Amino acid sequence: MVALFQGLVIAHLGQGIAVEHNGSIWLCQTRRKLDTVAVGDQVMLSESAPQQGRIEEILPRRSVLLRPARGDKARPVAANIDTVYVIFAVEPFCDFLLLDQYLAICENHNFGAALVLNKTDLPVSLDIEHELSHYQQLGYPLYRVSATAHNGLDTLKTALNQSLSIFVGQSGVGKSSLTNALIPDKELKTNTISATTKHGRHTTTAATLYHLPEGGDLIDSPGVAIFGLADMTSRQLAYGYREFQPLLDECQFNNCSHVSDKGCAVRAAAEQGSIALTRYQRFLKLREKM
Repeated sequence: MVALFQGLVIAHLGQGIAVEHNGSIWLCQTRRKLDTVAVGDQVMLSESAPQQGRIEEILPRRSVLLRPARGDKARPVAANIDTVYVIFAVEPFCDFLLLDQYLAICENHNFGAALVLNKTDLPVSLDIEHELSHYQQLGYPLYRVSATAHNGLDTLKTALNQSLSIFVGQSGVGKSSLTNALIPDKELKTNTISATTKHGRHTTTAATLYHLPEGGDLIDSPGVAIFGLADMTSRQLAYGYREFQPLLDECQFNNCSHVSDKGCAVRAAAEQGSIALTRYQRFLKLREKM
């Protein structure tokens, strides 16, 4: 009987998958009939050569983040995530529409979600502060940091400890500089993966898992495509707004669109000011976008 070893998938490389087992990195292929392996997966391996193996089994996942793929099929990008940290910044501008989109996906996939406002060494406008207060009232943790000035990083490190997290955010918000501030030897770790797997320098076109010095693991995933609305229904979008959830059963009609339907409890709450009108307006925009 072939001996099996448990490992953690830390990166996808051109022709293989980097799996960590007992502190060393193995270059692995997957058994043909196996589903797509994601970064963060716990897997069972068989050894084919020193530090090389074959993934025989994917262990049960507690969560999975999917990327839309060709032919209406979604591909897993990251697995076993505890919390999605949405990075946004004072500059170039706070894209609250994109922020709501990320949070709607988290609500529907049961990911924990937290907000990280970067570049707080710059002045934060009253308008931004007003919007941020809505998210905090809804129970979303908010971390104020500056990757360049190294402000607020200790609080964020404490939050990241003991869990598997992923950073998401549009380009220009300083996601890379924040990741580099939290993982000072990130370049060295990336090169180690490349050297061990003899794949040359591996480019960050896919997600990569890093162990944080203070504890916890962080998946660094480039791009925002994994957080598209492609697979979401308008009903799920409404559920994705946390403050709408208690109101959804109060609408007069089961198939209420929450736009101009008669007896809509969500629209009434927005008009009366018991939920944030700006969030409701962004919901309408996202609904159109779908």
